[in-house]
Amino acid sequence: MINSSTLLWGLIFGSIGFGFFIYGKKQKLFVPLFSGLGLMIIPYFIANIYILILSGLVLIALPYFFRT
Repeated sequence: MINSSTLLWGLIFGSIGFGFFIYGKKQKLFVPLFSGLGLMIIPYFIANIYILILSGLVLIALPYFFRT
């Protein structure tokens, strides 16, 4: 069952993920590209709000720590 907070966080992480995906595609960088894909996909599979926020924040921080 999806409630409004899961929907809102999914929209936020999906929007950030779309930006990462476009940036990674244009710059030909794999870490932001796959991080963006992950951010767009995880709201479909994770229903627990705390795990969704934690995994979203990890995927947002991933391109900062792994620059290639």
